Amino acid sequence: MKTIEKKTDLGILILRVLVAGLLILHGIGNLLSGYEFIKSMMLQSGLPSFMAYGAFIGEIVAPILIIIGYKTRLASLFIAFTMLVAILTTHAGEIFALNQFGGWAIELQAFYLFGAIAIFFTGSGKYVFK
Repeated sequence: MKTIEKKTDLGILILRVLVAGLLILHGIGNLLSGYEFIKSMMLQSGLPSFMAYGAFIGEIVAPILIIIGYKTRLASLFIAFTMLVAILTTHAGEIFALNQFGGWAIELQAFYLFGAIAIFFTGSGKYVFK
């Protein structure tokens, strides 16, 4: 039986496409709504509503950069910051809560946050668009 070769760069590419691809889909929903929900959350948190447009960079621009492998570490930091702001402004009361199925109430946000952190530490790998 042959051992499977270590394919770290392929694994990094899959991680990049998974995290960034799913986040882009989430970001498109926010873009189509004009960021109204995010603006209202910013105002409720005492922050200016224009900060909601930072979600455009964190949910659309940064994921595109990660998928193509350009400025991957910087883009992943922006995603991590965006998700941290989202957790603290919108989901703070759910950090230590379970959802109706017994899972962590902020598991999706945590997936994006820790996925971005993992990408920050791994970098883009060798599979990038040039």
